[in-house]
Amino acid sequence: MDNSAVERTIRPIALNRKNALFAGHDAGAENWAVIASLIETCKLNNIEPHAYLTAILKAIVNGHKQSQIEQLLPWNYNATV
Repeated sequence: MDNSAVERTIRPIALNRKNALFAGHDAGAENWAVIASLIETCKLNNIEPHAYLTAILKAIVNGHKQSQIEQLLPWNYNATV
């Protein structure tokens, strides 16, 4: 038994975390970490990240209720939002 599959799955997350160290500012690193986490979570949930980010940003701009923000999380995301 080995854990190669798990290591391959989490490798992009670790690389993104390492890249955030060189963001130039703490706030920039935190923002990068949020975006990188969303992108990797999309990938783990078989969602195309660019389409997801485009759709949720449009939903927010168009007045999606903050009380229903959990609908926009990657694991609850519905492409028809």
